Amino acid sequence: MNLTVPYHLENYIGGNFIGPLSGAFLDNINPATAAVYGQVPNSNKKDIDAAVHAAQQAFAAWSTTANEDRFIVLNRIATLIEENADALALAETNDNGKPLWLSKRMDIKRAAENFRFFATAIMHFATESHAMEDKAINYTLRQPIGVVGCISPWNLPLYLFTWKIAPALAAGNCVVAKPSEVTPVTSFLLAKICKEAGVPDGVLNIVHGDGPGCGEAIVKHPGIKAISFTGSTRAGERIASIAAPMFKKLSLELGGKNPAIIFADCDWQKMMTETIRSSFTNQGQICLCSSRLLIEKTIYEKFKAEFVAQVQQLTVGDPLEEGTKQGAVVSKLHFDKVMNCIQAAKEEGGTILCGGNAVTLSGRCADGYFIEPTVIENLGPQCKTNMEEIFGPVVTLQPFETADEALQLANATGYGLAATIWSQDISKTNRVAAKLQSGIIWVNCWLVRDLRTPFGGMKNSGVGREGGWEALRFFTEQKNICIQF
Repeated sequence: MNLTVPYHLENYIGGNFIGPLSGAFLDNINPATAAVYGQVPNSNKKDIDAAVHAAQQAFAAWSTTANEDRFIVLNRIATLIEENADALALAETNDNGKPLWLSKRMDIKRAAENFRFFATAIMHFATESHAMEDKAINYTLRQPIGVVGCISPWNLPLYLFTWKIAPALAAGNCVVAKPSEVTPVTSFLLAKICKEAGVPDGVLNIVHGDGPGCGEAIVKHPGIKAISFTGSTRAGERIASIAAPMFKKLSLELGGKNPAIIFADCDWQKMMTETIRSSFTNQGQICLCSSRLLIEKTIYEKFKAEFVAQVQQLTVGDPLEEGTKQGAVVSKLHFDKVMNCIQAAKEEGGTILCGGNAVTLSGRCADGYFIEPTVIENLGPQCKTNMEEIFGPVVTLQPFETADEALQLANATGYGLAATIWSQDISKTNRVAAKLQSGIIWVNCWLVRDLRTPFGGMKNSGVGREGGWEALRFFTEQKNICIQF
């Protein structure tokens, strides 16, 4: 199929591609060049009303479609994503600034896996029954909620967009979805793929726009019964304040300030390779990235010297070039935020071991938003740099002497999304993992994902869990039926 990208993107409502009803558009900027290369609808309540109406009209038929038939459609979407991987990866890189090889290897691959996984999962989704001896039997029905809202972020655009849409559709819901207005193109292309795959009109509606105008209209709409959101803790607080009084189901996957705990008895080479990756993949713009590196004191100086030396070898460059390890951060607004955070770290007394500067490239990327991978030490656990999410290519180093001290440092923030532990002592890793206040913990690895497992965080990192049965449970309502003998 032909996945060309028009200069003016369109909403996808009721099976039709249409412009915003207000006629308002936002500029779409390539962060690697700082050039406007398209425009995005800036939709509002009227567009959301139209999308919800289309979804409501489609719900009766889609919610009663056999799981086998839903499987065929969703599996076809996965196949079409795979067949168009190159076009989708290029669109993702142009929108987001990440290296093209990373878009191909991680983002687009995972988007296809999301649809294939939930296409298959719905075929095996089962409910419970409970016999009351000779009195009665209870059985549970799980039925689709209705129209649901899915709002996804800019850091892994298609990856996280499909992570929400796929289980919602598999469970029989109709969806009104909003991608980030900063990275809209792959979601526009996904609408074309879904149309080609045979998704009935109105079952999936993709509406573009900013948070205050479009996102809030989704959250406030009385016809939308559940909200699945991934993004900042600040935005999550706003969504919860609106949706909770309306008694909507909520799944909020929010920010992180993730620790990596590195013990002296780790597998050194594997730890070093994976900690570089967990710190700076996607320019540190993954909610699961390690941003606080906690190192046992006996190996602290050795770790610092080798880690800094390897970070300095990470090539910052044009995302389209094969040798680039670090691309552009996503926008000028985010560039300024990260640079201000680095300046704040200096003012707090932090020592910049490497990086800390903007990068100016030549050629087509001369005006792009590039930042050196940055490593900082000499900051305590309660400073702003170690407490607040930066979401960029910035990590801090802190030494510890005992496992208890490592736990105190790891749990010191208001976040609790992910953590990594590096040690060959399996008893120690089990003890530490049990006491870490994080929803996802990797031991001697990072970002190894089994899609059957629950995904989400504690404390300010969110509410609820995604993935596997958790996602299908979220996107269904359960009903107990009791039959007396």
